[in-house]
Formats: sequence, structure tokens, C-alpha cells
Amino acid sequence: MACRGSCCCGCGPVNEDNARFIMLLLLIILYLLCGAAVFSALEHPKEKLAKERWAQRFELFSQKYNLNKSDLENFLRHYEEANMAGIRVDTLRPRWDFTGAFYFVGTVVSTIGFGMTTPATVAGKIFLIFYGLIGCAATILFFNLFLERIITVLAFVLKSCHEIQRRRKGVLPHDSRQDSRLNHEDSLAGWKPSVYCVMLILCVAAIIISCCASAMYSSIEGWRYLDSLYFCFVAFSTIGFGDMVSSQRAIYENQTVYRICNFLLILMGVCCIYSLFNVISIVIKQVLNWLLKKLKIPCRHCPRRPLRPRRNAVMPSHLRTRVRNISIDTDAVNDSETDGRRLSGEMISMRDFLAANKVNLAIMQKQLSETANGHPRPGGSTNRHNGFSGGVGALGIMNNRLAETSVDR
Repeated sequence: MACRGSCCCGCGPVNEDNARFIMLLLLIILYLLCGAAVFSALEHPKEKLAKERWAQRFELFSQKYNLNKSDLENFLRHYEEANMAGIRVDTLRPRWDFTGAFYFVGTVVSTIGFGMTTPATVAGKIFLIFYGLIGCAATILFFNLFLERIITVLAFVLKSCHEIQRRRKGVLPHDSRQDSRLNHEDSLAGWKPSVYCVMLILCVAAIIISCCASAMYSSIEGWRYLDSLYFCFVAFSTIGFGDMVSSQRAIYENQTVYRICNFLLILMGVCCIYSLFNVISIVIKQVLNWLLKKLKIPCRHCPRRPLRPRRNAVMPSHLRTRVRNISIDTDAVNDSETDGRRLSGEMISMRDFLAANKVNLAIMQKQLSETANGHPRPGGSTNRHNGFSGGVGALGIMNNRLAETSVDR
């Protein structure tokens, strides 16, 4: 006997979105545990050694100059507070002149937040709340539009290369350029680049920018090249630890050129890494979908029950035939679906009527949305779903712009 509505063992139906969310949550927790174990094994011995070395130096210094340990600890605590406020003895650059403030607001709206400079006044902290709220939202929108432009350019390049090949073979006439320009938006709709193609291009761009920026930081800041690469990733990914920060000295050789190049490289690097993170999230979604297909383990009491699809989802044509074939004219349904509860000619139940209207309404909304966007699918074919419904920001751009390739080929 097949289960209807809920599992016969009482555990209820399993929604695919909920299963995917729980799986992703468990994988993130496992990822965090593994990362914590690795970093603890790598960094904890050095931290312990540095702590012992500091205790020895503190003891020797207090004995050498005959200082009270409590007074020395208070003095060091005051020095640490001044250091956190941006007052340092190893640099002469003011923190809150116009150039320093511009560098600070750039780290705020880009969500890097190095922490080298922080507002100390109450008015500054209150202003930062409202300033960061609008600035971070606008910058994230800029990053999303940057990603959309990359995908559009890739679609244009793919289409142009295909037209050049066809023109060389004589399939496409040479005077068809004018027609292609008239239908530019519609013609690019069928040339969505693969998610792996976009990921490869963004990886190459991020590596090139990071290598160029690391070479500049190594020569000007005096950092090791590996440390410069580390700073580039921390800054471009908007992690912003603050242990290494560029452009903090008061005087540089070719100072204006260096600060402009530093600003441009950080801007391009953040755009590439942010876009790369969004593309990688699409790949992670595909891996989760593949894992869900492999892990569709039915209940032992209900061995034939798969995961329940999304509620009110627009199903493909080969799955839509499994829905009850309800006819309002005859009020008849398939006998195999009713199990003898309703015969042909009887009145349709309210439950079946609402279920049919939900499917029809979802299909109509999808068709209206495609017509309003001006990109109806040729032949009336439905879009492929990657398992996640909707999406805003970069996620919406991915779903609408990229031709996602399934992992399980």
C-alpha cells in the first residue's frame, strides 16, 4: 500500500529543500570542525612557544630595570589601547586625515574592515551604522552588476565566435550583422555560458590580479611574496584580519601612484573574488543535488517513497503526467489514482480542485513572467531547475544568466 500525504511510520514526508538545507548545514559544521582541527594543530604550538618567550622577556625586563610587574602590565595595557585607537610609534601617518578617512570608508563599504582604524567618538560610531548600511548594500549591488556584465560579455563572445565560424563556412550571410544587432538582447538569451566556464575565467582573473598585486606589495611594502599573496586573499575575500594592511606608512616612493594602484587592485580583486564565490556556490548546489539523488534512501516501512518535491513547483512535462488528470467537464479522474474513492461523473472534491488550480496557476505565472521579461523560451520548453527556487542578487543572476551544467552526466 503506497503512502499518501505522510509516511506510514509517522515521520512525515521529506521536502527536498529542507533536506538540502539540512545537508548543507551538516557539511558546513563538518567543514568548520575540520578547519578548527587543522588550524589548532598548526598554530597552537607556535602560540604556546610565543607565550613562554614573552613571559621570560617580561620577567627579565622587570628585573633588569627593577620595575613593579603590576605597573608594567598597566603601562602595556595603555599602550595596547592606544595601538587599537590607531596611535602608533612606528608610523607617522595620521589616521583621520582625508586620505586616511577615504581608505577607512573604502574598507567599510567593501565589508573588508581591517580594523586598523576605527571610530572612537560616539557620533562617529552612530554615523558608521547608517553609513555602512547604505554603503554596503550599494557596493553589493555593484558586485552583482559586475558579475552580470561578465556573463553578458561571455555570452556575446560565444555568440560572435559561433557566427564567425558559420560565416566562414558560408552558412551565415555577411549582411546578417544588422539583423543580429537589432535582436541583440534576444539573441544572447540562447548563449548562456556554462558555470564552469565562468568559474575558470574568474579564477584566472583573480590569480592574475593577486600575482600582480603581490609583486607590487613585495617591492613597496617590503613583505615576502607569500605574505603578499596571503594579504591579497584576506583583502579580496573581504575577510580583513588586519594583521597586514597596505598603504599605512606616511611616505612612499611615488606615493600617489602607489595609492591609486592599491585602490584599483583591491577593487578589481574584490569584484573577482566575490563573483567567484557566487559561482562556486552554484557548483556546491549542483554537488548537493547530486548527493541528494545518491542518498534517496526510502523508509524501511515505505520502501518506494522518494523525497517529496517542492510544494507548488512547476514540474517538467514527463513528471506532470503523474499529476491527477482532472477534467472539469466530466469530473473524472484516473481510477488508479483514486483507489475507488470516486467514480466517473461524481463531483470533484475541493482538495483535488485546489490542487489542480495550484499547478495551473503556477504554470500561468511562469509564462507571464517569461513574457514580461521579454525572453520566452523557444518551443514553450521549461527552464531547468537546479533545486533552488527563486533567488535574489547574485543568486538570481546565476539562475537567470547561467546555463548550469548538471554534475551527473
